[in-house]
Amino acid sequence: MRGGTAKWFAGLAVAASALLTSPAGAVVGGREGGPEAGSTLMVLNARGGVCTGIVLSRRAILTAAHCADGRTDLRIHWREGGEPVLVEPAVITLHPEFNAKAVTARKRSIDLALVRLATPLPARFSTASLVDGPLPRAGAAITLAGYGVSREGEAKTTGTYRSAALATVEPYGPGRILIWATDPAGGGKRAAAGACQGDSGGPILDGEGGIVAVTSWSTGPAGKQCGLLSQGVLVAPQRGWIDRTLSGWGESVDWMPRR
Repeated sequence: MRGGTAKWFAGLAVAASALLTSPAGAVVGGREGGPEAGSTLMVLNARGGVCTGIVLSRRAILTAAHCADGRTDLRIHWREGGEPVLVEPAVITLHPEFNAKAVTARKRSIDLALVRLATPLPARFSTASLVDGPLPRAGAAITLAGYGVSREGEAKTTGTYRSAALATVEPYGPGRILIWATDPAGGGKRAAAGACQGDSGGPILDGEGGIVAVTSWSTGPAGKQCGLLSQGVLVAPQRGWIDRTLSGWGESVDWMPRR
């Protein structure tokens, strides 16, 4: 489990600049800690990519597909007694409707992936609950969290779980795939709190603490990538794929009903 850890992290440090080209990022303008800290961890790749993962069961993790795509070594990361642990996934399954070029091509994509581990996570990890319900209405309070950078472009600020209180917006009308959110303080017009490099794959939670979406992308002002709008993929419309994949692995996830 820990073999080659030092060598792998050395390669990660050299490639840390790859964070700057990630489709989404940790929480800028947020606070340390937040909901579901005990059921999240980091997803790393050998090119220097950093993402967040959500623990659905002791062996199953939900994250963004762009974090697991690209045919590069992937590792699930956490710390145990202060020491880094890096675990290679046994299976990685991307959503069949994921399109790696969706952002540049402006095409539909469902940016979700499921990761199965060969051995169970330590007992200290709790399992998250996903919400099976309608899209939060415009103006509804949500919370976004992840392990990404606290300052855009500064890779050394990753690795701490942070969260931010945001509000749902509908810049392109309500949909069945994506949710958009912004910091009410900035109103989507000036830089404020939101997702950034490293937050992809992290949870977006409703006012009752259930996960409604998985962070996938962010945008910022004047050529920046963070601080204006944060985007996530809704999980309820993808319940069929999530349940079928987990069932095939002998796993399951807790779904919370909403009206």
